[in-house]
Amino acid sequence: MQAYLWVKTGHLVFVIAWMAAVFYLPRILVNLVEAGNEPAVRARLLLMGRRLYRFGHMMFGLALALGLVLWLGYRVLPGFPTMVGAGTGWLHAKLGLVALLLAYFIFAGRWLKGFDTGRSLPSSKALRWFNELPVLLLVAVVYLVLAKPF
Repeated sequence: MQAYLWVKTGHLVFVIAWMAAVFYLPRILVNLVEAGNEPAVRARLLLMGRRLYRFGHMMFGLALALGLVLWLGYRVLPGFPTMVGAGTGWLHAKLGLVALLLAYFIFAGRWLKGFDTGRSLPSSKALRWFNELPVLLLVAVVYLVLAKPF
């Protein structure tokens, strides 16, 4: 049981770190749009965005690896609780929402890379609305994990 708690703790820590990147990357895009033609500010924001995007992918990878251990660890570790079986429909719904969050993060990263190559970004107002989407998805994920409604 001790191994389960450590794996779950690690999973949660890496999920929190990834979500920080998911929330902040669109904010960097807003700042890029609002920076105008200030090359030093744009260069700094692009550097921050690239580093954050790379960090986010690393955190997602670690969260995914530990999530797989939580999901299928009972096959490898004796006495490890399982999330496989009847009554785990919530898990499939959660994984679908996590896939949407990952697609959102990749989409924001593509905007960052496109801006770096000269493509324009949407308006800062549109990016601010775009920035709110992961909050709704995260609330749904947390509800599914805590309530396990189906």
